[in-house]
Amino acid sequence: QVQLVESGGGLVQAGGSLRLSCAASGSIFRLNVMGWYRQAPGNQRDLVATITSYGSTDYADSVKGRFTISRDNAKNTVYLQMNSLKPEDTAVYYCNYRYVNQGYNVYWGQGTQVTVSS
Repeated sequence: QVQLVESGGGLVQAGGSLRLSCAASGSIFRLNVMGWYRQAPGNQRDLVATITSYGSTDYADSVKGRFTISRDNAKNTVYLQMNSLKPEDTAVYYCNYRYVNQGYNVYWGQGTQVTVSS
């Protein structure tokens, strides 16, 4: 089992910045992908950004140039630096951890609320 603990959400004005953190613990598998997804009320959960163990990243088009994902493998922690926030970024942000070992393993954090006021 893998446990994910998120932090860093909150309320910010449009144009502001927030930094989310997600620390993984438990049965950590060295080769993994960590990422962030978000879900606004009435919407599906969508990809925000992912990063592999080797540092390869992927971003949703809507956040490219504004958000940066990074990770510290020694701390099993992934970060999401969010700049130039917009009201449409308002959502619950979920940390995701997945790896392939005897099958496909996926874990989710509890979610952290990000609210951007106009």
